[in-house]
Amino acid sequence: MPKIIKILLYPFYFMALIFLSVFLYLLSLLPRFFSGRYYHYLSRLWCRIFIRVLRIDLNVIYKNEHDLPSHYVLISNHPSFCEDFAIPASFDIYPLAKAGVRDWFILGRISDYAGTIFVARDSEDSRHAAMRSLVDGAISGKNMVIFPEGGCKGKRIYERFHTGAFDVALQANIPVLPVFLHYVDQDTFEWTDKTLVEKMWQIFKNDNNVVNYYVHDSMPAENFSDKKEFANYAHAQYLEWQKEYLDE
Repeated sequence: MPKIIKILLYPFYFMALIFLSVFLYLLSLLPRFFSGRYYHYLSRLWCRIFIRVLRIDLNVIYKNEHDLPSHYVLISNHPSFCEDFAIPASFDIYPLAKAGVRDWFILGRISDYAGTIFVARDSEDSRHAAMRSLVDGAISGKNMVIFPEGGCKGKRIYERFHTGAFDVALQANIPVLPVFLHYVDQDTFEWTDKTLVEKMWQIFKNDNNVVNYYVHDSMPAENFSDKKEFANYAHAQYLEWQKEYLDE
């Protein structure tokens, strides 16, 4: 899209974000019974507008050689807070998020009502409850997204992947869809010790907000005998993609 058109459209995106934020927040005050797929789709629209307001140039690039599945557990690396919004903007998924996200002003309530599963990582009971919800959601036909690094671990792929995403895939007998996230200006997007507002402002002011999400061939659950083997295989693939996208 030409730069002049982006500038002209920006006020529209900003006003649309405010209107939709208020609308979704008011809907979230209704009993949970009134939530549903309609709210899920509206929240995804909100995410797409939010990405535009932050001036992020998001590109989903398909590197797959085979047809992609319609039902999957999506995994990705997790260097920034942006994927919490950019992945739902790009894929029809239900996310797993840390419990603290629920406390984010407006955003937390919208995420909660839209079907986000929250987990307190330091609570064994919370982790077990989250796993059960993820498996139940996957078995019911929902696409789930889990960050196997276990949180934002910086620019580089973390030393290991947790097995939760692969356990869900094995229990639901669905494939894992790997997406490698590449932020061209990694220093700007990397989640550091800044507050959420400070990081959003840093991204908004930046002039190089190109973001590439590389979608690779899915990993069928039936190819693996256990969750650890599955996780180790996926981790090795991400290390190879890191060389391709980040090191060259």
